[in-house]
Amino acid sequence: MNLQQERIDGHCQSLKLEGLMHRYVALASDAAAKQWSFLDFLENALAHERETRQVRSRQTLVRMAGFPAIKTLDDYDYSFAVGVPREAIDELATLRFIERGENAVLLGPSGVGKTHLAIAIGYAATQAGIKTKFITAADLMLQLEAARRQERYDAVLRHNILGPRLLIVDEIGYLPLSGDQASHFFQIVAKRYERGSMILTSNLPFAQWDETFGGNTTLTAAMLDRILHH
Repeated sequence: MNLQQERIDGHCQSLKLEGLMHRYVALASDAAAKQWSFLDFLENALAHERETRQVRSRQTLVRMAGFPAIKTLDDYDYSFAVGVPREAIDELATLRFIERGENAVLLGPSGVGKTHLAIAIGYAATQAGIKTKFITAADLMLQLEAARRQERYDAVLRHNILGPRLLIVDEIGYLPLSGDQASHFFQIVAKRYERGSMILTSNLPFAQWDETFGGNTTLTAAMLDRILHH
């Protein structure tokens, strides 16, 4: 490395141009070989830096989402989606429901790929630059209860649960919620109503959701009204 490259590296580090720092030598070589103009070189340099930042941003969104594994629709077996038109799944994959502030609820017994679908749509959202959070219903309650004990409830709720544009809550109904937990979940739904989208998965039909939410039929009906409004 010569002195000029050391100075350029220093400028890149100072300006946080990480992608360009690792690419400018190759770009300069391409510019000489292809007789680029100065503007051609600048355009390619900036395009590479932008691409690098987008890749890094998507990686960060995936990491923050908390997916248990990466799933895509490419490896989903549509034969499991009994009673669900493929067109409906493909429509969810467009992410337009997020733009409209709508929700999606995936119901069915274990083993039909509800979690796979939820993760696949969530992963697609991160690749589109959408902040996403994946969590099971049980872990959500544990997280909120721990935050309350630590007197961090409002901060955790605002940042982790209400902050993401897409919140995925998996496995609703696998474990019953107490009355307080059901109330917390209702508050999440109410506060996200028409402000952010959710994907919910459950092994129970809607008619049995009150059994999960502390036996409170009034609360469950009000919650489903908000979830299914659109």
